[in-house]
Amino acid sequence: MSTSWLYDGFGIRGYQYVKTEYLDGGVVFHVSQSLERCRCSACGSTEVASRGHVERDFRSLPIGSKPTTVVLPIPRVECLACGVIRQVAVDFAAPRRRHTRSFARYVLQLSQLMTIQDVAQHLGVGWDLVKEIQKEDLQRRFRKPKLKRLQRIAIDEISVGKGHRYLTIVLDLDSGAVVHVGEGKGGESLLNFWKRLRSSGAKIKAVATDMSPAYIDAVTTHLPDATLVFDRFQVMKLFNDKLSDLRRELYREATNRQHKDVLKGTRWLLLKRPENLDSKKNEPARLAEALRLNQPLATAYYLRDQLGEVWEQDDQDTALDLLLDWVAQAEASGIRVLKTFAKTIRLHAWGILAWYDHSISTGPLEGTNNKIKTMKRQAYGFRDQEFFKLKIYALHESKYALVG
Repeated sequence: MSTSWLYDGFGIRGYQYVKTEYLDGGVVFHVSQSLERCRCSACGSTEVASRGHVERDFRSLPIGSKPTTVVLPIPRVECLACGVIRQVAVDFAAPRRRHTRSFARYVLQLSQLMTIQDVAQHLGVGWDLVKEIQKEDLQRRFRKPKLKRLQRIAIDEISVGKGHRYLTIVLDLDSGAVVHVGEGKGGESLLNFWKRLRSSGAKIKAVATDMSPAYIDAVTTHLPDATLVFDRFQVMKLFNDKLSDLRRELYREATNRQHKDVLKGTRWLLLKRPENLDSKKNEPARLAEALRLNQPLATAYYLRDQLGEVWEQDDQDTALDLLLDWVAQAEASGIRVLKTFAKTIRLHAWGILAWYDHSISTGPLEGTNNKIKTMKRQAYGFRDQEFFKLKIYALHESKYALVG
């Protein structure tokens, strides 16, 4: 083996090849560094005197299935310029690491295609080493996401564990990148984001969120010039929850066994759009029978379709007329769930209609949340909360985002 092959094949430059050994099924390369190439690791001076050495082993790129190790007697020198006595820096490895930089790059390349456990087994190293290499790379790239160019964002929370553990996610709607992951939910989870946003000088034009009072207060307080948008996805999701509540309420109040049997198992049918009902499973007929026997349920079901039309108008004025008409119908229905929801819609009409000024949605954020949930189930070892957050920041650019 030549010194140049060490450089071309293993990324080791500026060191002399000494010898090769074959031990325990692996390959061991011995290299050395001349005093003339040594520099003080404190001030960079080349005026140094030898004070011995410390031998260290570094894991390097494998040759086929054989692991390789680089052994280097690291010179210990006294700097004649600043008087410090210490080891020289190792160019081919990061400080306090027992693997080469080329080995770390290879691990990251494999991690795009394989789980952490697969990479560890393939290379014959510990699971924790692969995780730490990934974590260091993610910290370097995503520890502080850039916020300067933010213009349109979405905010939502996601449940990440038992005991009502939540993370609050802020998504850049233009790039698809997560720009903030906060502990918990509500306004307090965004405090660090607002601080960094002010420092960045970003000019936020619009924010998509649900109708949570905590988020509304946080956005209006910290971004008074931004347009707050309650998009169709969140409003219809909330109405579907109310529709399910009404079905359960009617089931409890029903005294006729036939009515109970019809209502039972219709929850998912009520949440489906008419065009998505499966005729092979007799879903249209089952839904029609449930609506025929339960007038309050039918009223709520058809009002849901009318509410969805608010976002399909040609202009904001027409949408406003339709929304006010919907609120009037819901209030006149006499159904408690609908009357309560109508009050909510009237109170937040300004944010719903803002969609015509900025047609943004939290839909992309819901997709990101689903990826996070799937990622969490892959057992990354997310007892390390910082590693979990860094993985979330990297979701948008990873082709294989759902592997470990």
